[in-house]
Amino acid sequence: MGWTRRRVLARGAVTAAAVGTSTMLATEALALPVVDMEMVLLAAQVDPPKADTGLTPGASGHVIEVERALNAKGLLTSGAVDGHYGTSTISAYAAWQRSLNYTGIDANGIPGPTSLTSLGSGRFTLTRTVSTGSRTDTYGGGRVNTRTRNMLAAADAMLSFNLVLSQGSYTSSNPSSAGTHDGGGVVDISVTSMTTTQRWETVRALRTVGFAAWLRNPSQGSWPYHIHAAAVSDPDLASAARNQIHDYYFGRNGLANHAADDTPTAYRVAFTWWEKYRRG
Repeated sequence: MGWTRRRVLARGAVTAAAVGTSTMLATEALALPVVDMEMVLLAAQVDPPKADTGLTPGASGHVIEVERALNAKGLLTSGAVDGHYGTSTISAYAAWQRSLNYTGIDANGIPGPTSLTSLGSGRFTLTRTVSTGSRTDTYGGGRVNTRTRNMLAAADAMLSFNLVLSQGSYTSSNPSSAGTHDGGGVVDISVTSMTTTQRWETVRALRTVGFAAWLRNPSQGSWPYHIHAAAVSDPDLASAARNQIHDYYFGRNGLANHAADDTPTAYRVAFTWWEKYRRG
């Protein structure tokens, strides 16, 4: 049977379409899951104090991809691949960080952008990364990381007075802090020159930009009046500070008694974190 020009062109079009479909299917087959680092960090703060059950809303699908990667590295049992960033996942991730020669706060079991990108190689891609920036920035008289400095500046801009720190981050000099300042993202703010209303306004401003913040008073511990603030989703948070984020998420005071948050309703805001706040 003879081949007309029209038939040759038609056959070529069919072949091209088949090749295009095949290429598209191959591309789809090779597409990797996308892991949202913000959601993984949220789960890493909210989940650990609980038993290894329960899932943080919106985070479990992202956590499970991280857990699958840890399982593939031989660091996490298959039974613990459950979408819950509990103690077993923290331990496994800390082991992954140590395998990358990280130590100290860099091996705290909480993902940083570099270790998480490395873990995801060939397994998942990363979106909405969170970074602390420099750990040697300062603000209001205390040492902080860049992310915390930017958060404090944003809160400060909402107030008619300036924030002064009585304690910064990355310090263990104050035993009454119970280790919360050992890592990043945590500060104490002096309130001696503030009125009662200004103190609560400061708590509200800090919470608005993504801190878990409370006004502390002498009846709660061996300290003067001050505001304690921990930056939600800071990858450098010490374990004691992560537990405070958990308390804040569930409306508690972040102290050892885990009592209800005593912040007046007028000064409370919806739970958020810095990156989410910046997106508006």
